Amino acid sequence: MKEPIFLGPHPAQQPDLQTLMHAVACGDTDAFAGLYDAVAPAVLGVVRAVLRDVAQSEEVAQDVLVEVWRTAPRYRPERGSVTNWILTLAHRRAIDRVRSAEASAVRDHRAAVLDQTPEYDEVSEEVEHRLEREQVRRCLRALTDLQRQSVTLAYYRGLTYREVAEQLSVPLGTVKTRLRDGLIRLRDCLGVST
Repeated sequence: MKEPIFLGPHPAQQPDLQTLMHAVACGDTDAFAGLYDAVAPAVLGVVRAVLRDVAQSEEVAQDVLVEVWRTAPRYRPERGSVTNWILTLAHRRAIDRVRSAEASAVRDHRAAVLDQTPEYDEVSEEVEHRLEREQVRRCLRALTDLQRQSVTLAYYRGLTYREVAEQLSVPLGTVKTRLRDGLIRLRDCLGVST
């Protein structure tokens, strides 16, 4: 009769994981090395099945095995085998990594959207500007012709008082008076306090 072919160590040569785990819980580093050698390939396999990325899988598998070292005293044999306990830790840690990556992507997307969002409401800002312009036009219409012409030339076209006087063919003093009176009437009409 032909002897069965085993992948990995012969069953008689496989370490007793319960015994190793008990020794690891007591701080035995040699026992941890044996446990590590026995379960690391399975841990990496479970993690890679979830993450698919080799580098991340190796990092998470390493984290899981460090967690096994730190939390070995919490292992309870009555709740399941050592392998199941460790592989459950591996699966949970891999899922946590996926969730963390997804949450990070959502945060990055929100930040990108906020970067593109104007700091103020453009619509309300535009409406406010239009209302202000309309109010200024209405108040300008309430001025006399000479006041309106003087204010328009001085403040909208940027002419000096002298240039306004030349443009309107009136004395400089008259332009100054009309501008002062026009600006007072505009201020009152617009409700601007001094």
